[in-house]
Amino acid sequence: MSELSLSKAAIDHNRISYGLTLMVLSVLLSPLIDIFSKLAIATVPSAEITAARFLLQIVFILPIVLVRGTLFDLTWRKSALHALRGGLLVVTMLSFITTLKVMEVADAIAIFFVEPIILTILGSIFLKETIGWRRYTACAVGFLGSLLVIQPSMQEVGLVALLPIVAAFGLAVFLLVTRMVAQNEDPWSMQFHAGIWGGLFCLALLWFGEGSGSSVFDPVWPDGRAWYYLLGVGVTATISGVLGVYAYRAAPASVLAPLQYLEIVSATIFGWLVFGDLPDALKWLGIAIIIGSGLYIIWRERQVQKTAGIAPVSPAI
Repeated sequence: MSELSLSKAAIDHNRISYGLTLMVLSVLLSPLIDIFSKLAIATVPSAEITAARFLLQIVFILPIVLVRGTLFDLTWRKSALHALRGGLLVVTMLSFITTLKVMEVADAIAIFFVEPIILTILGSIFLKETIGWRRYTACAVGFLGSLLVIQPSMQEVGLVALLPIVAAFGLAVFLLVTRMVAQNEDPWSMQFHAGIWGGLFCLALLWFGEGSGSSVFDPVWPDGRAWYYLLGVGVTATISGVLGVYAYRAAPASVLAPLQYLEIVSATIFGWLVFGDLPDALKWLGIAIIIGSGLYIIWRERQVQKTAGIAPVSPAI
């Protein structure tokens, strides 16, 4: 091997290591968004928490898109897709944050991680992606694992335990739409405009919900401590998102995707430290099955892409 080849291999290795480091930091930090959300939702409706996250995200990302000159880089078609993406994120976040009022963070995240399974099935239906029997089997096993977490949760909190699946479905559709626009658009611009539309949708929901008495849509003036929780949601969401963007720029998506399951570990640790919550043995079994099936789907997709010579598309975080 020539010196040039060795040098290029070393650079690639360093970039992948850098990407892996950033991704680990991102997924370890990400559950703090849910911890702050769970603390805030004791006194603040979930739509207001969601709106605060979008508004703070816009504030933090605006300087970046201004410097990059991509603020107005969109067409009417892109605007419609950004609006759709923003709406899907609102559905995802509202469903998940509402769940946190009555469910442990680790349980909710474990159920939410059926998202790769849903995305695999939706990709085969709408994008005509070829999915073999192995991945379909892994999807079925993953759903069975989610039932082990959902069933005792439903006995404890009722149908609210299904909301993480609604959130997972919303995110899966969001990622499908993202694939339609990610090839030719700046990821920062995509994140910014999704935040704009998401914020507008949330403000509309709060306006219509005012005076309704709804714990989801009726806005309140946060007390002193709740302001810090809302700020924590926005700051941790932005930092985690930025780390994710740069991770996917430095390393292939197929390498980074399995690390997403570290989020369940960090969520369990943070949930235990802050709320004293730990999953029971049955839930741990369900979590292990969900993680195993998800990792298999990621591995199998990587093998198929390698055989077909297809470069995986990195999602816009």
